[in-house]
Amino acid sequence: MTDTAPALLVGVDFGEPHFDGELQELGLLAETAGMRPVARLTCKRRAPDAALFVGSGKADEIKFMAQQHGATEVLFDQSLSPAQQRNLERHIGLPVNDRTLIILEIFGQRARSHEGKLQVELARLQYLSTRLVRRWSHLERQRGGIGNRGGPGETQIELDRRMISDAIKRTKERLQKLKKQRQTQRKQRHRRNAFTVSLVGYTNAGKSTLFNALVKARAYVADQLFATLDTTTRQLYLGDSARSVSLSDTVGFIRDLPHGLIDAFEATLQEAADADLLLHVVDASNIDFPEQMAEVQRVLCEIGASDVPQILIFNKLDAVPSERRPVTLKDQYDEGGIIMDRLFVSAQTGEGLAQLRQLLSTKATILNPLIDQDDLKSDEFTAQLPNAAD
Repeated sequence: MTDTAPALLVGVDFGEPHFDGELQELGLLAETAGMRPVARLTCKRRAPDAALFVGSGKADEIKFMAQQHGATEVLFDQSLSPAQQRNLERHIGLPVNDRTLIILEIFGQRARSHEGKLQVELARLQYLSTRLVRRWSHLERQRGGIGNRGGPGETQIELDRRMISDAIKRTKERLQKLKKQRQTQRKQRHRRNAFTVSLVGYTNAGKSTLFNALVKARAYVADQLFATLDTTTRQLYLGDSARSVSLSDTVGFIRDLPHGLIDAFEATLQEAADADLLLHVVDASNIDFPEQMAEVQRVLCEIGASDVPQILIFNKLDAVPSERRPVTLKDQYDEGGIIMDRLFVSAQTGEGLAQLRQLLSTKATILNPLIDQDDLKSDEFTAQLPNAAD
């Protein structure tokens, strides 16, 4: 994909409750990746077409609409199979990409640490390995002739399969080493009885802004999707109880996050699974927050963090319209039959942050009353994991 490439956005409604009829999130993803949405098209189907995903008639409409608006790429809001992607490109005559690739593209642009880059590279290689049939279709012809079976085309495909397979193996081995290093760091924290808190939530919910406001850090912040990929950990001193906790900012979640990325970011997401407490940050100004919360809970379940205690932090209170502002900053919320503490805050203005620190102090005392204060105040734990300079 090229910078500021004009793109036609396509979404197919299969009756899913979370379908984004206006393709707002896909548009944000496209803009974050450096593309420029010029037109949007949605349609309904009972099931995907095996060959073209949308059927030949709708594929013709997409082709005409792309020509009419000068689009140079077509971006689907769903994942396409390799065959569907190849057939659509031949039918439309333009590059066709899906939601998975656009997320991989963004992750590739945003990864800063050595571990983050390796994680994105692994996911990209795993995605590419399923696309060889499309990438090397011009090499699939056999040479022909008596006694000849196969030819340079098939040899090239097998060569690339082997190269990608070897690259995946090497990348996994390097990530495994980094995973062991993280496990050692976690064991050190557990031995010192450190109380760990992880920020989780849907992408662009304001986790990094809240993290900076709480610990006076300078983590990268931007009003865009996936602004932060690398986990950062700092000490947060809670004056009410004269104690500190270890606070980590993690990668944001999103609907239909590719499984390859969840697998690749296992080491990073493990911070959430191993935490003593999760601060589930929610964009209170987004009317679709229930669906976003459900997606976060789904991913937490997938990485084994569903049983970790949570506090719901409804952020961006400053952006909530006056008619929707809560009567009280602190209440309780029923999330799938589980009653959780909920706190409304604004990381931008600081509203509600004092109550958040007080609530954290109470939770830390209840969940970990035997914490060793001298160990927690050690500078050894005031560090970014992993080092962005690696």
